[in-house]
Amino acid sequence: MNDATTEAIRQSYDRVAEEYARRLFEELRHKPLDRELLDRFARQVRSRGEVCDMGCGPGQVARYLKNADVPQVFGLDLSPGMLEQAGRLNPDITFREGNMLALPLADASLAGIAAFYAIVNLPPESLPTAFAEMQRVLVPGGLLLLAFHVGDEVIEENELWGRPISLKFRFLQAAEICRQMETAGFMIEEVIEREPYPDVEYQSRRAYVFARRPTSSRSNGEATQTPDNSG
Repeated sequence: MNDATTEAIRQSYDRVAEEYARRLFEELRHKPLDRELLDRFARQVRSRGEVCDMGCGPGQVARYLKNADVPQVFGLDLSPGMLEQAGRLNPDITFREGNMLALPLADASLAGIAAFYAIVNLPPESLPTAFAEMQRVLVPGGLLLLAFHVGDEVIEENELWGRPISLKFRFLQAAEICRQMETAGFMIEEVIEREPYPDVEYQSRRAYVFARRPTSSRSNGEATQTPDNSG
């Protein structure tokens, strides 16, 4: 991802940060499957080290994890505007600026990563780098919970909530994402998909992937598919 693309993403989210926080900070209250999966994630990572809400936006996932007794959770985002909103809404949580393609984190420093829709604006050629970086910063046995929109569309938006932006939202196929994650060294534990919740969110099918950095250098995990009919 070149500097122009990175800057376009940063500036776009800076422009909508306040409205984004107003509209979406409480979204998990209306998404029971998301809460269930975050609870499962929390049980596996709590008290094992630092946990990152990657692409945190205003910090709704970090807030949920903190409330689920994950004491060392922090948020990371490319957008200073989003980080300002996150800090305002979550004064007891640390938020850091960073690019997921060159994470400002040490090797094997995280027990877990929750990345909800963090990859949806990345060009396809940047995904292998993003997954390699996530794998690098997880401890052996560390857990990733990744969420994204399912499909083949690319939606280009030049305006959101009355503010000018320049973003491409990419829908992704779970099988291809799992293949790329395995190439980066992850072991896929489970793939869950659901239909959208009416009147709550953008009406796209969602995928959630639980993946783990293996405790050894070899990974022979296989992706499993567990359809979900929530919503």
